[in-house]
Amino acid sequence: MGTGLVVFIVSITGALYCFAPELQQLTQPYRSVAIKNERFLPASELIAIAEKQIPDKKVNRLYYGQPNKSAYALFFDKDGYYYTVFINPYDGTVLKTKNMRKDFYTIMLYLHFTLLIPYGQEIVGWSTLIFFLMIVSGIILWWPRNKAAKKARFTIKWGTSPKRLNYDLHNVLGFYSSWILLFTVFTGLIWAFDGFAATVYKMTGEKYSMIQQKLPVSDTSQKSLLITDKTIDKVWYQLEDEMKDTYQGVELILPQTDSAAILVRANPSEKIFYKTDYRYFDQYSGKEFEGAYGWGKYSDAKTLSDRIRRMNYDIHIGAVLGYPGRIAAFLAALIAASLPITGLLIWLGKRKKIADV
Repeated sequence: MGTGLVVFIVSITGALYCFAPELQQLTQPYRSVAIKNERFLPASELIAIAEKQIPDKKVNRLYYGQPNKSAYALFFDKDGYYYTVFINPYDGTVLKTKNMRKDFYTIMLYLHFTLLIPYGQEIVGWSTLIFFLMIVSGIILWWPRNKAAKKARFTIKWGTSPKRLNYDLHNVLGFYSSWILLFTVFTGLIWAFDGFAATVYKMTGEKYSMIQQKLPVSDTSQKSLLITDKTIDKVWYQLEDEMKDTYQGVELILPQTDSAAILVRANPSEKIFYKTDYRYFDQYSGKEFEGAYGWGKYSDAKTLSDRIRRMNYDIHIGAVLGYPGRIAAFLAALIAASLPITGLLIWLGKRKKIADV
């Protein structure tokens, strides 16, 4: 019963989050700006503007989007504050300063993977694993043992008793959604348990990714020679032209230590994430590090396993198949939320039957 409650919460929040980007764009006007035939302001200026809005805090990340989208700066601490400042990238006008801890979609996301309670992430992980095993066992139990049972397994009898209707809703809808949920749940387990990531490589018979897991470090000997604020502009100017031809969004992740590199996550699409390029720049010289680090560029994903691992989030929300995939994931999540309820009603019915005997 406890697992059922967790599955219900995770499924409902997952369904609500499926179309979060579109709903946010539709309901939050500060995410859009009028297009101008001008260059975006450099990163250092946008960072300075944002930091005036949140005194005594430093920007962690800065995001540039398409010409009709606002730029935004993120301030966050793992266990503390989380703010976003939305800025017009053409003239620096502050459009909105938002406490993301009170944002509906942020709350839904944290509820989805932590339940907003201590040890919630672990509870979600183990409940998801149990749910995965229940899906597999459910398919086995559903499988018709003879031809006569086939039709009943595939169709819902609407003009029947509530008890029979509930049974059909659980079995039939559960079966149809299970083939989507297997992928959704498995990709969730990859985040929950490190060992599941390794299974992707084992399933394809390939060795673990050759992309370097050790991240590059900045040359601290140049620390006194260059101004870091202007270095971030140097990095931005290298990416500015690529925003027109290659990328639809660029996120600058600022270094939090003297030796860390500037990480740039540059995405050629606003609809999917697996093609994102991860590029690293020295925070003092602004020079890009050669080679593939972290996830590397999409072109660095040479093996099927690397590409599948990159697709994990897009598979999880169905985006890998475009809007049809996201709609399918949304409907499957709603059905998943109903399964603990219909399953509980079936169980209670059986208990009552035994008690009557």
